[in-house]
Amino acid sequence: MEDQLAIYGGPKVKSGPFGSGQRFGIEEAKELMEALQQNTLFYHFGGKVKQFLRDFNHIYGVNYSVAASSGTGAIHIALGAAGVTLGDEVITSPITDQGTLVGILYQNAIPVFADLEPHTYNMDPASVEARITGRTKAIVVVHLAGNPCDMDAIMDIAARHQLKVIEDCAQSYLSRYKGRLAGTIGDYGCFSTNDFKHISTGDGGMVTVNSGEEEDYHTVHAFADKNYRRFGSSVMRDLQTLAPNYRMTELQGAVGIAQLKKLSWICGQRTDYGSRIGAGIEGIRGISPHRVVEGNTSTFWFYMLRVKEEELGCSRNEFSEALAAEGIPCSAGYIPDVVYMQPMFQQRSAYPGSLFPFDITGINYERGLCPNAEEILRTAVRINVNEYYTESDINDIIKAVHKVSNHYQKN
Repeated sequence: MEDQLAIYGGPKVKSGPFGSGQRFGIEEAKELMEALQQNTLFYHFGGKVKQFLRDFNHIYGVNYSVAASSGTGAIHIALGAAGVTLGDEVITSPITDQGTLVGILYQNAIPVFADLEPHTYNMDPASVEARITGRTKAIVVVHLAGNPCDMDAIMDIAARHQLKVIEDCAQSYLSRYKGRLAGTIGDYGCFSTNDFKHISTGDGGMVTVNSGEEEDYHTVHAFADKNYRRFGSSVMRDLQTLAPNYRMTELQGAVGIAQLKKLSWICGQRTDYGSRIGAGIEGIRGISPHRVVEGNTSTFWFYMLRVKEEELGCSRNEFSEALAAEGIPCSAGYIPDVVYMQPMFQQRSAYPGSLFPFDITGINYERGLCPNAEEILRTAVRINVNEYYTESDINDIIKAVHKVSNHYQKN
């Protein structure tokens, strides 16, 4: 009876609650009170955003970073600082949040999608290079779910074709590629502190300036603040080009100071738990684990396995539903479909009533453009990972995957 799936009336593997914890506490409250006592919440006059960035820079070993109001804003800032403009092409991943894409289109540039490696779910360098044209200006690398991309290959491609590289690290705090922190390898690294990331300030983001050059930092800083240049006691308002307002407030900075103190523990727990899940399900017939390349470190914003439907004898949806019935929080896939199948791309409608900027090149986004990415989403099951889980919770996840897999193998 214990082998009977819960979806068919058998006992659940996980009948009790998963471990949970309080993300915010007295540390954040203390920093917030100090921010309020400054009598200003403007980043330039207060001290909290500045301290947050100093702490962040220390963790990441960089000299310069710029705060933003969101991770979406951070990527737009980096694109603007990189000089991406009208008619340029920017290569990125087809499995990502729209926040990766917004800045590309706001710069009136054109997203181009490279296919993915089938088990790391990251951009395939060969596909990246194949997508390069005379219009290509930059590559936005998405380190999906905390798993670092093949940065040596991508940086080599960028150097040979004189392209800028922007790392989308919204899901990859403290992830390491061959020992180097994701976000410090490309020209710019972009981070998010919205409420669904490793650390949260409600919303917010940061951009690392990896050239280490002060003028580059000034350009990035200005693009985040309407192209005003606020340094020291002076403000330069002689605008030369257009830029948005993506300023972080002192309240966000205050919470961020306290959250950064927890970052190492959070990422350490997630790395451990995601690695344990991977090791625990390795070798199950019909299941492809979430692959992390040897020598790299993933901080697992989530864990995503794939179902080999013919080999296992069930559909991905059947597997996901059965796993959920065993008490394991999971979902079929990550996003419903590759982003280029969204109506905005299918109808080429970034702006209502216009085909601009897609009509500059006449680009079309067709089914089959990135076959690996499409197949990943068709066969993937996403499993939640949380730093507050217990070892027993992780064991139950592994046990449930085995139980469901064994059932369908026998039948």
